Amino acid sequence: MAKNLIAYYSRKGQNYVNGDIKNLAKGNTEIIAEFIQKAVGGDLFEIDTVKEYPIDYTECTVVAKEELNQKLRPELKNYLDSIAEYDTIFLGYPCWWGTMPMACYTFLEHYDTAGKKIVPFCTHEGSGMGGSEKEIKKTCPKSQVLSGLAIHGAEASNSESAAAAWARKAI
Repeated sequence: MAKNLIAYYSRKGQNYVNGDIKNLAKGNTEIIAEFIQKAVGGDLFEIDTVKEYPIDYTECTVVAKEELNQKLRPELKNYLDSIAEYDTIFLGYPCWWGTMPMACYTFLEHYDTAGKKIVPFCTHEGSGMGGSEKEIKKTCPKSQVLSGLAIHGAEASNSESAAAAWARKAI
């Protein structure tokens, strides 16, 4: 039986939601990651950076844009020993500046993803997947990258059935 990894980066705290800054106890992408795990099983892995992003949402967006413009690869707090046992990697993230946070690039580039199925999903406030699917294909050219799922962040907690149905089709 195929083994799934649900790796995700998610932002708790201040987030942009329907035009306002709101404080979230749990990040929207983490919510979707948990729905996917419930639907198809697998191991959850939170992608987290050593250097924390600013608590202030606007300051965080400035840092995220600097990282993107400089093509930085922030160091992660933890890595899996190996991803060899996984056939499918669900990769989740908020869409920042039209792509995934640079920490997700750090994660993908750390492992040999050849022969893996990568299934991206993101939360957003209007940008959808942005160019992230294309970037994942470029970063992981020997992987099969499926079409992603974009969930409006404000709707994340009400998206279990959509996320579950999508995840089941992907495996």
